[in-house]
Amino acid sequence: MIEITNDIFIREDELVFKFSRSGGPGGQNVNKVNTRVTLFFDAAKCESFSDVQRQRILERLATRANKDGIIRVVSQRYRTQKANRRVAVERLQELLRGALKKKAVRKKTRVPKAVKQRRLEEKRQRSLLKQQRAKRNFAEDLAD
Repeated sequence: MIEITNDIFIREDELVFKFSRSGGPGGQNVNKVNTRVTLFFDAAKCESFSDVQRQRILERLATRANKDGIIRVVSQRYRTQKANRRVAVERLQELLRGALKKKAVRKKTRVPKAVKQRRLEEKRQRSLLKQQRAKRNFAEDLAD
């Protein structure tokens, strides 16, 4: 059993692993050994999740899931199948945990009146400064 949260577990037989040749490290072995691991997990049909949880997972992991609800995780960092398989399972756990977290509700806040007044006063001051710096028409000044 793979632990997602304290009360949610998925069976290992729900995970499908495919192995292929990796482009990562491997030395002379790289062209002989299939160390790249692609993990497939059918989130749409997993019985460990409630309907609400399943929907949340599919919404938040939509970029990683195909139209049938199968989530794909790839690992090719290490030189052994075993290590890449372990990393792929850990990554799936992280993704599912993150997808199941409830997002905090944003509370609306108001901008205080004093802050608004301070901003407007600073704008007035800036405007005045720029007016003082402006080039003046000397013909008008001489006529006065």
